[in-house]
Amino acid sequence: MFRKLLSLIALAGVSYANAQDSASVSAPLTISGSVDAYYKYDFSGYKPGNIGYRAENGYSGTSFATENNSISLGMIDVALKKTTGKASFVGEVSFGPRGQYQSIPNGNFDEDNAENSFNIQNLYATYAFTDRFSVTAGYMGTFVGYEVISPVGNYNYSTSYLFTNGPFQNAGIKANFSLSSKVGVMVGLFNDWNTYQDFNGVSHFGAQLALTPIEGWSAYLNVLTGQANGGNDTYGSGTVLDLTTAYQITDRFKLGLNAADYSMPDDLGGYSGIALYPQVSVTNGFSLGLRGEYFKWKDVTEDDVTIEGTSFSAITLSSNLKSGGLTFIPEIRFDNASENVFFKKNTSLGADTKSASQFSLAVVYAF
Repeated sequence: MFRKLLSLIALAGVSYANAQDSASVSAPLTISGSVDAYYKYDFSGYKPGNIGYRAENGYSGTSFATENNSISLGMIDVALKKTTGKASFVGEVSFGPRGQYQSIPNGNFDEDNAENSFNIQNLYATYAFTDRFSVTAGYMGTFVGYEVISPVGNYNYSTSYLFTNGPFQNAGIKANFSLSSKVGVMVGLFNDWNTYQDFNGVSHFGAQLALTPIEGWSAYLNVLTGQANGGNDTYGSGTVLDLTTAYQITDRFKLGLNAADYSMPDDLGGYSGIALYPQVSVTNGFSLGLRGEYFKWKDVTEDDVTIEGTSFSAITLSSNLKSGGLTFIPEIRFDNASENVFFKKNTSLGADTKSASQFSLAVVYAF
C-alpha cells in the first residue's frame, strides 16, 4: 500500500511539473533563525552541574533550560528557504546544547555525542500541484502538539510535559489538501519518531484536520499511529491523539490549549495531559502569559502486575519584553507530582520530594 501511494504521488508530480516548467518564477533565498541563552536558578539549591529539576525516573518537566545557577547557551538556529515556481525547500540546522544533545535524535550528552555539535531541525521540499494541493517530503518538525523546539515559536522558555514526551520531528511524505478557506486536511506516511532513517520500514501513518471556524481561531486535530523499530514495547509504538487550538479573543488577549493522549499497545504505557495557555498583551512590547498543565503517565501492566503512573501538575508564569528582534523572557515555574520524584537541596542520590520550582531569565534574538 505504501509503495503504491508513493508511486502515484511521484507520477503525478512528474506530469504536473512538466506542465508548469514554463511558468516557473524564482524567489530570492531567505535566511532566518535565532540565538538564545539563559540563566536558571533552581530553588532546591542544587549546585551548578547538577540537574536538580530533573526527576529521578528520567522524565523532566522541560526539555531545555536544565542547567542550574549558570549562564548557559541555548542554540543558534539557521533556516534557509527558497521557492522556484511551484517548488520550494526548507533547510534548518541548529548548533549548541539546545540543538545538539537536548534535541533528539542526537541523544544525551556523553562521549559518543560530544563531538556532534549540530542537529538538523528541518530538511524538506514541497511541490504545490495546485493552489489547494501540495506534497512535502523530508524531515520535518512534528505536526503534533502546541510547542516547538525553536524558542522563537514558544511563548514560555521552558517546555511542557506534553512537548517533552511527544514526538519532536517526523521524517516522511505528506499530502496537504485545502478543502476551503476554513478546512484543510493532511495525510502522510512517516518514519519512527525523531529518526532520519526507519530501520523497520516506513511504519507510521499520520493525519491532521485543520480548522479556522472564525477569524483569529485555529484548531488542529492530529493523529499519529504505528509500530516503532523494536516492537510494541518500544516508545513511539502506538497511537497519539492530539488537539491543538488557539483563539485571539481580542487584540490584547489570546487563549491556547493542547490536549493529547498517547497509548502504547498491550497496556504497556503512554500518557495523557492537557495544557492551557492564556496570554495578555499589556503594551506593544510587554505581555504576560501563563501555562497551566496536568500530565499523567498511564498505568503499565506486565505479567498481570499493574504499576500506577505518576501524575504531574505545573504552573509556569512568563513575561515577554520585546525590542525589535530581541525578547527577554523572565519566568517562574512550579511543579508538583503525585509521588516523590524530584531532588531536594544538596542531595546527591535519590528523590525525596513531590515539588520543584525554578526561576529563569532567557534572551532570544530572532532574525
